[in-house]
Amino acid sequence: MGWASFNEDNESRYHNATIIRKREHDAMKPESSNGAQAPSKPLTKLKSFAVPQARPLPVIVLADVSGSMAENGKIDALNVALRDMVASFAKEGRLRAEIQVGLITFGGKTAKEHLPLVAAHSIAIIDRFTADGGTPMGAAFDVARELLEDRERIPSRAYRPVLVLVSDGAPTDDWEDALARLQSSERGKKVTRFAMAIGADADKDMLANFANDREAPVFEAHESRDIMRFFRAVTMSVVARSASATPDEPAALTLSEIPDDDLDIGAL
Repeated sequence: MGWASFNEDNESRYHNATIIRKREHDAMKPESSNGAQAPSKPLTKLKSFAVPQARPLPVIVLADVSGSMAENGKIDALNVALRDMVASFAKEGRLRAEIQVGLITFGGKTAKEHLPLVAAHSIAIIDRFTADGGTPMGAAFDVARELLEDRERIPSRAYRPVLVLVSDGAPTDDWEDALARLQSSERGKKVTRFAMAIGADADKDMLANFANDREAPVFEAHESRDIMRFFRAVTMSVVARSASATPDEPAALTLSEIPDDDLDIGAL
């Protein structure tokens, strides 16, 4: 076979092979409705996905702002402690749990939401408490119960809320029935409740009825720095929960782990 015949034979085989490959390629393309070959599509495509949304972890403080809290710098210490707690919460990451804060004050003749329940990182400033009047603690329990049972403000996907009660005296209203309503309500049974007694006049037995953490009896504040240490312990407990793989499990509240510092607003 000469060189020309060899080339012709190769070109013929190459031409036939090209036709065969084109037919095989076209056969793999899907047809459109009119019988024409539809444009080829990627064999795979990325599936869209949603970023997991952090679940709310509510922290609700019930703060005594009765007239006696104006004595010995107690209301000032409480204002500073709450401000620092919220600031610490605001710095925490929100991958798993978003810490939310609500403040209920009781003083004079009624209780009210001093700060509606909102994400800590969205709180720019907290109005300072002022102390005046009696100690309508029962009214505060009712406000707290209504908030807990509000499914729009605390959705079912929220983690177990934390209630923190702070008082320096005895209730001046019908607190027993109100506390019973709170403790027997559907969600009131499940919340974690801490209590702090400020000064010698605080009703420790009543506060013990409120608290439900066996590892955390009623904490007592004998000077201003004790209020700070208590709220720092609450902060550490909540932060530990928010970073945990199981945020619904209560975290220990231990004041012994909180070091003393130079903050001392005065003796109570």
